[in-house]
Amino acid sequence: MVREKDLCWEYAEKLDGNKVRCKFCQRVLNGGISRLKHHLSRFPSKGVNPCSKVRDDVTDRVRGIIASKEEVKETSSAKKQKLAEVKSPNNLSATKALVSSDAASPIMKIFPTGIPTIPSSTNNHENAERSIALFFFENKLEFSVARSSSYQLMIDAIAKCGPGFTGPSAEILKTTWLERIKSEVSLQSKDVEKEWATTGCTIIADTWTDYKSKAIINFLVSSPSRTFFHKSVDASAYFKNTKWLADLFDSVIQEFGSENVVQIIMDSSINYTGIANHIVQSYGTIFVSPCASQCLNLILEDFSKVDWISRCILQAQTISKLIYNNASLLDLMKKYSGGQELIRTGITKSVSTFLSLQSMLKLRTRLKSMFHSHEYVSNTSYANKPQSLSCIAIAEDGDFWRSVEECVAISEPFLKVLREVSEGKPTVGSIYELMTRAKESIRTYYIMDENKCKTFLDIVDKKWRDQLHSPLHAAAAFLNPSIQYNPETKFISSIKEDFYNVLEKLLPVPDMRRDITNQIYTFSKAHGMFGCSLAKEARNTVAPWLWWEQYGDSAPILQRVAIRILSQVCSTFSFHRQWTTFWQIHSEKRNKIDRETLNDLVYINYNLKLSRQMNAKSSEVDLLQFDDIDMTSEWVEENETASPTQWLDRFGPALDGNDLNTRQFGASIFGANDPIFGL
Repeated sequence: MVREKDLCWEYAEKLDGNKVRCKFCQRVLNGGISRLKHHLSRFPSKGVNPCSKVRDDVTDRVRGIIASKEEVKETSSAKKQKLAEVKSPNNLSATKALVSSDAASPIMKIFPTGIPTIPSSTNNHENAERSIALFFFENKLEFSVARSSSYQLMIDAIAKCGPGFTGPSAEILKTTWLERIKSEVSLQSKDVEKEWATTGCTIIADTWTDYKSKAIINFLVSSPSRTFFHKSVDASAYFKNTKWLADLFDSVIQEFGSENVVQIIMDSSINYTGIANHIVQSYGTIFVSPCASQCLNLILEDFSKVDWISRCILQAQTISKLIYNNASLLDLMKKYSGGQELIRTGITKSVSTFLSLQSMLKLRTRLKSMFHSHEYVSNTSYANKPQSLSCIAIAEDGDFWRSVEECVAISEPFLKVLREVSEGKPTVGSIYELMTRAKESIRTYYIMDENKCKTFLDIVDKKWRDQLHSPLHAAAAFLNPSIQYNPETKFISSIKEDFYNVLEKLLPVPDMRRDITNQIYTFSKAHGMFGCSLAKEARNTVAPWLWWEQYGDSAPILQRVAIRILSQVCSTFSFHRQWTTFWQIHSEKRNKIDRETLNDLVYINYNLKLSRQMNAKSSEVDLLQFDDIDMTSEWVEENETASPTQWLDRFGPALDGNDLNTRQFGASIFGANDPIFGL
């Protein structure tokens, strides 16, 4: 009769003997109510198959009942053990017996004889962290993995399963889950495709080449909702073959639909002129544009080559190399900087340079204090040595710090533009104004120095004229309400011709241009809905393409054109952060059997990272900067041979400046025969 009072009997039917039937799945269990509890709790223990039909609320309730009874048992057992210890003449032996009977810790399971047993007082939280740490160390995972959004989601999901959860096997991960998650990612891209009929899309051709003529082209598609990775093509054998590349781009355009594609962005490593001419001649309504962020990076690179800036950079690197090549000095610097790094690692060499100068300027006072501190002067490992004396002299040189201030002042406006265009958002309508403002900041800063002003503006104008400017940029600026209606804007008249040329390209048939002149007038004069209070208030706060969608009904033909133009990105830059994925994918190590699996893996990996990047708030992460310091950069160690300027030039020294493939990357970090993907 006592058993009948158990709360779990409401979920079971009592049968003859010691048998019960589950009311959810109708399974008959031997062993009574105790076995039923473990069946309903879905704990993979006690030799009981978990119920496949039980409700989650019932499972949670049963687990609570089991946990409460186990706590009572543990309390009773602890009391008995304590009483036994008090009565025992040899408390030490009793304590040893208690420790030895405790469950083996995670580290003992891996190193059963080499490491002491963890005391029983270690709490569950610490054991969990130790197990996670062991997983990272054993599998040589980068610590940055712990910053992934899916990392905590995984831990939370496992915690809900309770003790005894068994993770999926390598084979299930490689087959079932790879296919399932790939399908989920593909479905997301299908949903975004629906907006292309209205907004159009941009095809991004993101390229990387190396010393051994390996050429990888990633194709991505971008629209206002988000950017998706489409596929990766190894073009190594045909990279110089314009006909082959033209056919490749034709096939990609057809996959997205030529009527949906507004623009193709490619960097200069491709045969830009040849491919651009082919696309323009073959597709009357598709524009080919350069990568804005690559052009901005080249501007910063040319800035760094100016004589006095080059000298300033070398002096700053003298200080950073001394500090980062001496462990005790690095610790001392961290003490004076409050844990801040003296240098920064950016997405390119030039970005790293100016971010590091900016960081060093902020820590100027603390750096000087460190060099004059007793801890520094009294340490014989670096004090009074020639390099140390040179660093002290540089740190005390007022001209050096004035040069650093100047470098920061002229580079920051262009770093700001770089951040704006690298967020993966539609910025084609802003690039013209952003560049104009950056140039104005140079003029303002050098208002009393005409020669320096001309030096830097000539660099900017040359890159803008020869590489960056596109008629699409001008047309987008003309249609951007925050620019069109700004009385301080001075360049509207100079971009009209480009705007009309773009209209002719997008509206090639006279019937399509009917009443377009009147509609342009209505827009420019803010008549109709363009002039309503809501439209005026939203000019500077709403994305330009969305503004046209909401308030452009007074000019329907121009509205359709404006939405398609203003919905485009103008850069590939933010996507270069994902290139590490392809070190493992496009390598000599892969084999034909697993090629499809590897391609699926990179498809999922790339799109998950893009999704996280697009959802992250701009204040949370600097897209131009990596979290960790590159200990192989010129700011830390000397390079015997200079690597060529590539998007990934910062990775060259780490891999001997050679082909970025799995074999070399694995060997340089883990050893010669250690695969990264266990596929």
